[in-house]
Amino acid sequence: MTERTLSEAEYDTITDAAAHWCMRLHADDCTDTERLAFKQWHDADPLHAFEYEAMLEIWGAAEHLPRVEPMPAAPAHRPRSRWSRMAVAATVLALGLPLAAFTGWNMGWLANGYQRFEAGTSVRHITLEDGSQVELNLGSELVFANYKNERRVTLKKGEAFFDVSHDSGHPFVVRAGQGQVRVTGTRFNVWMYQDQVRVTLLEGSVWVTSHQASNAGGLQLSPGMQASYKPGDFQPQVRDVAFDDSSLAWRSGKLVLDNLALSEALPLINRYLERPVMLADNTTGTLRIGGIYNLNEVKNLVPSLPKVLPVYLTQNSDGNLVLNAIARAPRN
Repeated sequence: MTERTLSEAEYDTITDAAAHWCMRLHADDCTDTERLAFKQWHDADPLHAFEYEAMLEIWGAAEHLPRVEPMPAAPAHRPRSRWSRMAVAATVLALGLPLAAFTGWNMGWLANGYQRFEAGTSVRHITLEDGSQVELNLGSELVFANYKNERRVTLKKGEAFFDVSHDSGHPFVVRAGQGQVRVTGTRFNVWMYQDQVRVTLLEGSVWVTSHQASNAGGLQLSPGMQASYKPGDFQPQVRDVAFDDSSLAWRSGKLVLDNLALSEALPLINRYLERPVMLADNTTGTLRIGGIYNLNEVKNLVPSLPKVLPVYLTQNSDGNLVLNAIARAPRN
């Protein structure tokens, strides 16, 4: 449940560390101990990962800059391209962090500010630096970074409803799973569980791509449309939804299951559980469930399922609860 905006000193410290690790990990003499230390630093804060990815972009861009000849004493077997990139990374450090940050901002590689938000056991309303309004569902987390050429949100987990401030020259991009949503100003919802993502549009228009690295332009949604994707999808799957679609009931603290098959309902339920509930087989997944539940009481739903459905609960070797359909007696 934290909100965090970096000071200039904190930003410079992270930029410095990202440049250092970028150089060390590309060096031939980088040790396993250093790689472990990098992983610990990288995973300690999403902002570290953001800045390191930005530094990698600078490193890659150095391949296209004029070659910098190595010093005479340097080992002759190292490729010139490696030395070019290392020279640029070293220059980033040598010229000083303010200049590096200024250059990175102008090139669109580095952000000039970050915000990180988390929601705990209640829905949270937040305002991003650009004035956009966001509602975060329970247990959700996102990071906002302001780049020169775009406003970028990474939904780390959970669900968020966005009311984006219009800025046609500064697009708003939400990265979720392996895809992204691109807009200039609109109202939409992004739901993510494990590797599944759903984007529901209320107002305006958005472009949804199912893979960030894809050259495909994605699909444009109009109000009342929903796009879903998972890893391996070349294009998102699109369907029409009602404006009172139950998938947005979380904004009122509710989970609505509208006569859904268990195979469809479990991802919605598992989003609010510490350990996901599994299905024993496809037959169990075809059983249907309905009802309206308070988000904070979803954890009590699963133990009660045997009272309303022909199922019983077991536990697998990983400690997850498993739903099993009760076999029907054959008709005579």
